[in-house]
Amino acid sequence: MSHTSDALDWQQGLIATNLLVIGYNAWGGYLGGERGVIVCSTNSPAIGVAGETFKVSFIPRIRIAAFLNAWLAAPDTVILRNHFMNAHILEAVDTYNPTTEVLLLLESFNQATFFYLKNLPITPPQCYEQVCKRWTEFQPQPNFSEDTNANRLTY
Repeated sequence: MSHTSDALDWQQGLIATNLLVIGYNAWGGYLGGERGVIVCSTNSPAIGVAGETFKVSFIPRIRIAAFLNAWLAAPDTVILRNHFMNAHILEAVDTYNPTTEVLLLLESFNQATFFYLKNLPITPPQCYEQVCKRWTEFQPQPNFSEDTNANRLTY
């Protein structure tokens, strides 16, 4: 099995395991006023009783170009698949359907992978609704997350 295939397998597993939280953050960001992309870094997980949690952010369209330029200009960050460049990501943000799809940039070590998540088993609005109904289940213990934004979940 190739290194790229192994990397995609664990990434897809992480996405599948955390799809409810990813969809919640995507829809919550969209409800904030515009399209955007979810960014998650697995580089600094917090370890707690419930396992690992990762910081996740919603980057609105208006800030994506500047974010990508700064993030990808860092000498230790590269996009895994070279054909996914800034223009492609911006085009995807402009055209994706936020009610059924999610755009995700997943950073791991010195690589970032862009995922255009389609044909999801649960839509972002449904994720949002499910998390809101079961809010206490998704709240990390206070000492496990540095994120104090009550409307954003980490995973």
